[in-house]
Amino acid sequence: MEQAKIDRISHLAHKAKTIGLTPEEVLEQAALRQEYVAAVLGNLKGQLDNTYVVDEKGRKTKLKRKGEM
Repeated sequence: MEQAKIDRISHLAHKAKTIGLTPEEVLEQAALRQEYVAAVLGNLKGQLDNTYVVDEKGRKTKLKRKGEM
């Protein structure tokens, strides 16, 4: 996610706490937050897809999703 969008989220959050948001800004804030959460989850999933667990014998095992055993 671009830094400009993150800055806009912060600006809208600050404005919401101080003077309030217009209905258009509320919709914009919700859309930006949803985009931010999707980006964070995508990054986390990518990181976990490349994570291995090393056992005491030094064998690497790729992490599996819950229920994929």
